[in-house]
Amino acid sequence: MLVVRAARTADHSAFLELAAAAGPGFTSLSLSADALAEKLAVSEAAFRGEIVDRSDASYQLMLEDDESGQVLGTAAIKAGVGIKKPYFDFKIFTLAQSSREAQRRFDMDAMLLVNDFAGATEVGSLFVRDAARGTGGGRLVAQTRYMVMAADRSKFGDRALAELRGVVDEAGHSPFFEHVTRPFFRMTFDEADRLSAATDNQFILDLMPNHPIYVDLLPKEAREVIGLTHPHGVNARRLLEWEGFTYDRYVDIFDAGPLVSCPMDSVRTVRDSRRVTAKAAGGGERVQALVSNDRLADFRCVFTEIEAGEDAAGLPDAALKALDITTGEAVRIWVRQ
Repeated sequence: MLVVRAARTADHSAFLELAAAAGPGFTSLSLSADALAEKLAVSEAAFRGEIVDRSDASYQLMLEDDESGQVLGTAAIKAGVGIKKPYFDFKIFTLAQSSREAQRRFDMDAMLLVNDFAGATEVGSLFVRDAARGTGGGRLVAQTRYMVMAADRSKFGDRALAELRGVVDEAGHSPFFEHVTRPFFRMTFDEADRLSAATDNQFILDLMPNHPIYVDLLPKEAREVIGLTHPHGVNARRLLEWEGFTYDRYVDIFDAGPLVSCPMDSVRTVRDSRRVTAKAAGGGERVQALVSNDRLADFRCVFTEIEAGEDAAGLPDAALKALDITTGEAVRIWVRQ
């Protein structure tokens, strides 16, 4: 059985392998070994409830084969972004241009550096190894993030957001970065990506212009990738849109990947999941469901068949074991529609 669980500091070696497999442009995993270790340590403390300020809290999840113990993927939640460390994006807006004398009227798009999502909760770092593709593992680890949020809404923001990877080739070349961002930073995409992941982003405020950048003045190859999702992120975007996330013309300042967001209480899994009591499955009718142990400490989540009742859910023995619970304990369920 595939299980998604809270990451542990002992996952460091597996985390390094996942980061290497993710490749260039995966900002949240483009970190040194020490930085990845720190990410795991922070996550472990957050799951234990030891971080009071949610702007410091992040939750790393691991997708694991329960039988072999092999880590097959990861995903993360940043409880509160843009508070202590600015969360910069380009906001695209439209300017109306008109002249009676010249008898001209047209619209022109421009981009402006903004930090509009302060306090929101970010879901990201979704990566699944090729060996797990087609198993439903990607869907499981992605959707589990919302089961974490539903377990304790007080620890997360009123809005959820996700920044999807934009167009970057295997060599790490980004058309948008080369023509828009690099002239201001005077560094490579990889250097800027790593600096963004490892610092407080003051360098962005120092070096990026505070005036609008007119989209029509950019080279065609840069214009054409604005708001596009990297091929490896297309399925992730579909899952986000299924949850209720929408694109509102915010893009990443490095690769122009789209930012999508949704009010937290409108996220489908948060909205439609519910807390019930676990019991042993009998011979009743079963439905497919996402089930978590509904606690942050040692959080665990699986996709399984259950007997769904009003106040209780009958779980198979394998699911009870994977969730590390016994009958009579509370679980959270989301029944597949």
